[in-house]
Amino acid sequence: MPEKEIRTYDVELRVEEHEGGMPKITGYPAVFDSLSEDLGGFKEKIRRGAFSETIEKDDIRALFNHDPNYVLGRSTNGSLKLKETDKGLHFETEPPDTQWARDLITSIKRGDVNQGSFAFEVRAPEDEHWEKSEGGLIRELRKVRLRDVSVVTYPAYQATQINARTLEEKQKELDGDGAKPSTLDLRLKELQLREKE
Repeated sequence: MPEKEIRTYDVELRVEEHEGGMPKITGYPAVFDSLSEDLGGFKEKIRRGAFSETIEKDDIRALFNHDPNYVLGRSTNGSLKLKETDKGLHFETEPPDTQWARDLITSIKRGDVNQGSFAFEVRAPEDEHWEKSEGGLIRELRKVRLRDVSVVTYPAYQATQINARTLEEKQKELDGDGAKPSTLDLRLKELQLREKE
């Protein structure tokens, strides 16, 4: 079963006021063709079109802090709208008329909450591409299944949930057997030592 992964970006979140209704929250939880920060031994970029299939067919939620107890909207009932633009994955959600949602809107307006995030799965090997560059490993996401988009207070832990074995396998695949230890190999050993502590 694919593992759930989470990525967080500094994005512009907006609250759009509408006459006679709850304000809408809009933003970009993912940006295309932009290299991420180090995610624990590799960097990542998202190919245009990576979300096109999932936003058409999957039941996706908008959440606060990836918490399923705080649902802001849902794609299947129309309270969450997702689309790909030239910039990336855009979302617009109509939060429920609840006290916690009104409080969140106030926090977004004040700038206390200003980051967007998305949780996803890569289901098949051909849905991602790994390559080695001078800066280390780069993973390109070609096709993902979205689980949720979230408005978040803090970025998720930047080290991805891809396990060390996966990174080690990709490094060996790209290096060939018998290559000298790379920066990634050394980073993996460091992470393994920390886990034992």
